[in-house]
Parts: sequence; structure tokens; C-alpha cells
Amino acid sequence: MTDAQETAADTSLRTTGGAPPDDVAPAPIPLLEPREGIPPVVATDDALARVVADFAAGTGPVAVDAERASGYRYGQRAYLVQLRREGAGSALIDPVGCPDLSALGQALTGSEWILHAATQDLPCLRDIGMTPTSLFDTELAGRLAGFPRVGLGAIVENVLGYALEKGHSAVDWSTRPLPDPWLRYAALDVELLVDLRDALEEELDRQGKLEWALEEFAAIASAPPAPPRKDPWRRTSGMHKVRRRRQIAVVRELWTARDQVAQRRDISPGKVLGDAAIIEAALALPANVQALTALPGFGHRMGRRQLEQWQAAVDRAKELPESELPQPGQQPAGPPPPRSWADKDPAAAARLSAARAAVSELAERLHMPQENLITPDTVRRICWEPPKVLTPDAVETVLAGHGARNWQIEQVGPLLLRALDTSA
Repeated sequence: MTDAQETAADTSLRTTGGAPPDDVAPAPIPLLEPREGIPPVVATDDALARVVADFAAGTGPVAVDAERASGYRYGQRAYLVQLRREGAGSALIDPVGCPDLSALGQALTGSEWILHAATQDLPCLRDIGMTPTSLFDTELAGRLAGFPRVGLGAIVENVLGYALEKGHSAVDWSTRPLPDPWLRYAALDVELLVDLRDALEEELDRQGKLEWALEEFAAIASAPPAPPRKDPWRRTSGMHKVRRRRQIAVVRELWTARDQVAQRRDISPGKVLGDAAIIEAALALPANVQALTALPGFGHRMGRRQLEQWQAAVDRAKELPESELPQPGQQPAGPPPPRSWADKDPAAAARLSAARAAVSELAERLHMPQENLITPDTVRRICWEPPKVLTPDAVETVLAGHGARNWQIEQVGPLLLRALDTSA
């Protein structure tokens, strides 16, 4: 880190006006209003074609957002897409009425997309034909710039001095028709994204971090879709309580049955049957529907037919031969939990302690979260299995193999080399 970067980082947390004197009440923060009112929801092919033409003719970057119905519907599909661009204004598109937005995606090819927390929205946008070739993530930019609160409302208020309307982020966006207050909230999400992007770019440049951010954005834009999770049922909340293989099989059968019902009914799995109920049934191994009904989560509100389908899942698990029972506690690939390192490999534990201290100190100087400087998993992996010959090139090769970007390698490579070498 250069002296200029350190000086810039020390003063990185700017606000819109600084703290007022003690005897002066702070001015109220103005509530943001849509500049052109709430745009009509686009739900037909003809209306979509006009939006495609308008945004293709627009100039500059494109602000993009998507609303899902997490907690209400099965999966993570988009139920509203919001866009804004200079020369085109704002648009609200209903992916239920217009499920294929590939023409819009193609019209925006080569344009920079501005998203807040891009990795959350990109999967559902990709499913409807929209994939950016380049992007600017305002949430990640805020993290790298050192802002302590990087939610969209907080960072817009801190950087631009406007308050965004709150209260509709967790609503059921699959509702039709969408109420006007929800649409107003959605339109405001892209109203100032371009202004926010420009201000954050200026701040990152001032701190000497702009190239770092651009490298991060390029990595997000070029990342392939995440592969399906292996054995997703193992992520059932409370799974750590389940020890015996027969009980683990009950979790698997109940989770699978619940997922099938949730997918068929297009409803969130948690609204079909809670994780806590699955764990209770696995621990109790109920003998019949009557015993199942007595367990928490299977109360009087549940119909007889539902209870029978859950008991059938339990019975399937109870009837499996030993050879088909799942193995307990399959460990993910990689090093063991750090709490066991002192006993298993004291030298590795010493390396990890030294590396963590070095990364923490550097992250503090750079005014950014440690996990954005280098992922904790990468630090654990290189400390558990360091290069056989400790050289700068060897450390850089290992870091790159774990997905570290060039700027991260430049910053943490020398620190990790010293930590690995000292602890040896």
C-alpha cells in the first residue's frame, strides 16, 4: 500500500455534510421521489418492444434491479425487473407477463450494468435472458471504500444525502396486481444508482482502490453459474442435532418430500413444513400418524392427508436397508475446522494465527472488511497446506488457484509468505 493510499484510506468515510454543531439540530434528510413518477408496468410484448428500443437508444450505464418473492414462492425467480438509463428513463417490467427478456439483454450488450449486491440478482436475471458483459456493484464498491453500512438505503443516504422509502423489501412480489406503493419503492431502487455509482467511483479512485474494484466487478461478471448444491438436505437448520444414520435418512426423506410439494405448489418450502419439524421427526422416529401429530410442527392445523404424507416419508427412511442409509457428517472438501488444528497440526495452527493477525491488521489499515481483502477459506487452505517451498511465486500460485484476484495477491501475498515462514 502506498503512502498516498494510506492517507486516502484514513479519511475515506465521507458523509454528505459532516456532523452539525452540538447546538444545531441536523437538517432533515429529504425523502427521494421518482423524477418522472411511477412508470407503468410492462407486461405485454408490444410494451416490452418499446422499452427495448428506448433502452437501446439510451446512453451511459444502465441501473438494474430485480425483486424476488423469497419466503413466499419456490425458487428465486424474478417477479419484477427495474431499469433506468439516461435518455430512456425508468422501466418496470413484469417477468410473469414477459418471461423472456433476452431481447432487452442483447440490446444492453456492451453497456455497463449498475447493480446493488449483484450476486443476489444475477442468477434470476440470467434465468430470463439478461446477463451483463460488464458491471459496477455499488454494494461491493461501498465495502471496498470502507463504508460501515452498505445497504442501498444507508449508502444512498450517506453518499448522496437522500432517504429511500423503506418497508417493502420483504413483501410478496408475486402478488398481482402490484400495489402502487410497492411500485414506487421499486422505481426508487434504480432512481439514484447511476449517481451513486459515479460518487463511489470517485471515492475509490481517491483511495487508490478503483482498479481493485474494477477487477472484482470483472470477476463477478465473468463467473459461471453456481453448480447445484450436493445433498442440499444436509443444510436443514438443526442438522447438527441428528447423529444416527437412520435419523439422518428421515431428514433426507422429509426434506425431499417437502421440496416436491413446494415445487408443485410454487410455495416456499418453509411454508410447507418447517426445518424444526423435520428435525423433531428425525429425532423421535414416530411409529404412526398419531405419534407424529404430537410432535412440534405437526399440530392440529395440519390435515390428515398432509400428516400421512409426512409419516410415509418417515416410514420410507425406517425401512431402508443399512447399506442405503446416508453417511453422517460428510465433511466438505478442504481443511478441518480451525478449532481442531491445535491438536491435529500445531504448526498449521501457528501459521493460521500469524496469517489471521496479518490480514486483520492490513484490512484495518485499508478500511475494508477482511473477507473482501481475502476470503477466510483461502487463508485457511494455504495455512493448512502451504507450498512445499516457500517463495513469493509459490504463494502467489496457491492464492490464484483458490480464486484470489491479482490485487488481493499483491496485497496479502507478502504478508502470508512471512506468516508461513515465521511460523515454520
